[in-house]
Amino acid sequence: MKKIHAAITGVSGFVPEHVLSNEDLAKIVDTSDEWITTRTGIKERRIMREGASSDIALHAVQGLLKKTNTDPLDVDLVILATVTPDFPFPSTSNVLCDKAGMTNAWGFDLNAACSGFIYALSTGAQFIETGRYKKVVVVGVDKMTSILDYQDRTTCVIFGDGGGAVLLEPNEEGLGIHDFILRSDGAGRHYLVQPAGGSLNPASVETVENRMHYVKQEGKHVFKFAVTNMAEVSAEIMEKNQLTSDDIAWLVPHQANLRIIDATADRMGITKDKVMINIQKYGNTTAGTLPLCLWDYESQLKKGDNIILSAFGGGFTWGAVYLKWAYNS
Repeated sequence: MKKIHAAITGVSGFVPEHVLSNEDLAKIVDTSDEWITTRTGIKERRIMREGASSDIALHAVQGLLKKTNTDPLDVDLVILATVTPDFPFPSTSNVLCDKAGMTNAWGFDLNAACSGFIYALSTGAQFIETGRYKKVVVVGVDKMTSILDYQDRTTCVIFGDGGGAVLLEPNEEGLGIHDFILRSDGAGRHYLVQPAGGSLNPASVETVENRMHYVKQEGKHVFKFAVTNMAEVSAEIMEKNQLTSDDIAWLVPHQANLRIIDATADRMGITKDKVMINIQKYGNTTAGTLPLCLWDYESQLKKGDNIILSAFGGGFTWGAVYLKWAYNS
């Protein structure tokens, strides 16, 4: 019996229409296009003025189902990675299933911050590999503007709204997800966190007045950990699978900071023409960055391409996925 791999058989994404440029931000906070660009590589980001994370995800999933000719009733499972759910409960995956007509599927949300998509992708792959499920939808989506403090120039310039989705199906040709390495270190929670809104600091007048419901980040600490760990785990998965830089068709890195992306590519020995980059257009959409990259670059992907997905996020969480692309666009 041939080994079953979980293969990505389709990808779709969605970003809101409204563009917030660096020049626009300079009118709101003490910053400039030069300051943002040199430190992050971001030129603009998309803003969802109305609606929730489930609405971003709905656009992406509807596009995915249409392009893969998939009946929503045939979807078995939906795993949705996000740190900006519509509600604390019910899960946004449940809301999405209702909105998209995937009413035969069960689903759950997964919170691993910027590493959410690779955590969800690796989890979804297990359900395919066992042979239990045939169609699993994996979504990475965040409406980061819902938790941004536009008085804090260190965070509000980084993030944007957006998301994407992939369909996982069984493959016996050796295509699909071959390996993953996932890591976490809860000691990093102090450096990148939304302090209030959970059971530790429930919403109160004090938490609102102290602006504790927004993203807080100690940039230097996060940058140091991200550069080291994202680069090392990407190199580790290559070594584990006996891959050289020549074997890799594409690196799909989390779009947090151009310097972190460059450091990861350098550690892997990957030239820049093999690195998916769209941070200049969308900023950091947290769990949405990796599927948005695949969506943007889909036309350039070829069946059999060796691809490494790599991410680092709050928690701290980080990891890498090695897959062989399953189709020609």
